Amino acid sequence: MNVLALEPWYGGSHRNFLDGLTRHTRHTVARVTMPARFWKWRMHGGAVTIARKAVQAVEGGFRPDIILASSMVNVPAFLSLTRRHTGHIPVVYYLHENQLTYPIPATEKRDLAYAYINYLSCLAADRIAFNSEFHYEEFMRALPGLLRAFPDYTHLHTVAEIRERSCVLHLGMDLRAHDAYVSADQGFSLDPSEPPVVLWNQRWEYDKNPEAFFRLMNRLDDAGCHFRLILAGKHFEEQPYEFEQAFERYAERILHYGYAEDFEEYSTLLHRADIVVSTAIHEFFGIAVMEAIYCGCHPVLPNKLSYPELIPEQHHRPLLHAPILYEDYDELYSIMAGILRGDERPLPGTVLRSMLSQLDWATHIEAYDSLLESTATT
Repeated sequence: MNVLALEPWYGGSHRNFLDGLTRHTRHTVARVTMPARFWKWRMHGGAVTIARKAVQAVEGGFRPDIILASSMVNVPAFLSLTRRHTGHIPVVYYLHENQLTYPIPATEKRDLAYAYINYLSCLAADRIAFNSEFHYEEFMRALPGLLRAFPDYTHLHTVAEIRERSCVLHLGMDLRAHDAYVSADQGFSLDPSEPPVVLWNQRWEYDKNPEAFFRLMNRLDDAGCHFRLILAGKHFEEQPYEFEQAFERYAERILHYGYAEDFEEYSTLLHRADIVVSTAIHEFFGIAVMEAIYCGCHPVLPNKLSYPELIPEQHHRPLLHAPILYEDYDELYSIMAGILRGDERPLPGTVLRSMLSQLDWATHIEAYDSLLESTATT
């Protein structure tokens, strides 16, 4: 079967997803992509470029059976511009994120035009797939509010139509690619001269709440807990003030500071760390945290967002080991203090690796192939 994959934001997690799908699927994939910049313009105008590239692929001999469009694609605009070539081809719309519930700073006002593009794309698609149950439910709860924001002809009944065509399909990941960088001395150390390593590998942006993370680490430090830090998340604009303060306070205890773009370096850092913490206020999926867990980091995560569905329930509060999910800031502090002082035992690396095996492409690709095949034949 031939898959025409549309990705106007070919970078970061979107690129990793599409590359992984292409490598592992049993189908033939023709990728139509654009560089990952100017996201607003990609959603507004990207359909013109993507449509022209798609027509070139079809006229060059590629005959798609199914179209896979990412959440950055304006699907109805694309279909209208390619109707002579694609009018009969079913579409799967995969939402990595959406612009209706994507968090924005309190100082900004949401532009509903981009949320409406997501809505129209859902209407135009034959199937809609969300990368987590949390993402799906949050979008569906918010959608009626978007439609009521307009003066008339709100078409609230379409919410039920979109729900009927939707499913949840967790992100596929190349987790086994990390296996090549396992270190010989990996594992949680009880040696007081080698304090545990706490990892931050998430984006340095407000929705990941780095301020709360450093407030936690400062409180633990003031209480006499010993630790080292790896700060390897990506930032897009100015460096957050919290990280500048952390570098001044913990300079001698920071093993790495700054985005690790090289995969080998990044994977080596994940394997070197012992604990990964999330203080996120929003998370559609959580790729960075899942990668860290697979590489042997005991996670300490909020009991909300996408995390409870991605971590097997038996590990939420495992017997004889440190809890993974916390309810509030005080419990987060209590769990972290217990681990750093040796009162709580982290989960073994073998358990951490196995709990995410279902997300690896080698296993997970079957679910994607089945969705594409079933949509193409209906």
